Amino acid sequence: MNTPPLILISHALCPYVQRAAIVLTEKGLAFERRDIDLANKPDWFLRVSPLGKTPVLLVGDQAIFESAVICEYLEETALPRLHPDDALQRAQHRAWMEFGSALLNSIGAFYNAADETALQSRVAAIRESWCQVEAALGDGPYFGGASFSLVDAVFGPVFRYFDVFDAIGDFGFWAGLPRVQAWRVALHSRPSVVAAVQPDYPERLRAFLRARRSALSQRMPAAASLR
Repeated sequence: MNTPPLILISHALCPYVQRAAIVLTEKGLAFERRDIDLANKPDWFLRVSPLGKTPVLLVGDQAIFESAVICEYLEETALPRLHPDDALQRAQHRAWMEFGSALLNSIGAFYNAADETALQSRVAAIRESWCQVEAALGDGPYFGGASFSLVDAVFGPVFRYFDVFDAIGDFGFWAGLPRVQAWRVALHSRPSVVAAVQPDYPERLRAFLRARRSALSQRMPAAASLR
């Protein structure tokens, strides 16, 4: 049986694309990654992405859009399994995947905050989310223990933002959160997580953040001058 070719329609900075790329890599699936400019979306992309967002996975001539759906499709069709066997644990993992998506929304609000008051409010919200994660984690190294799961695929791209944020300033995200910090370290070195972006990702993200003209971007020239 011939396997249809897989093409992941991508944007270089999209964390939702990264989670799909991580799952594809964890399952050992060969795929082509095709980046597009979301500011100038080609007509062919809009035909396969009704929401006009990345990622889209082309499976032969069929398109799947939305990252959670892509990940679940890959989970159903390719080994190794990344969800727990137990139905209740699977449901809990899916819930934490949604939590990861909500945390990405908080991150967007953080880097778009217009002034310091709004920025600190977003810092507090993100910090509270990490405290909730800390309470849910076990002994690791991954979310569910020894085995890498779809929750880990979701949070790898989340943690990647903070590699750049932490270089801009100490926002106090991590104090007193040893399990979160250990999970972050484990994901940082996971080959599939590393390979989910190009080597110039940090520079691209910094350029994106500077262009926001936000409270965070106003901190960046001072931070850059210290290096």
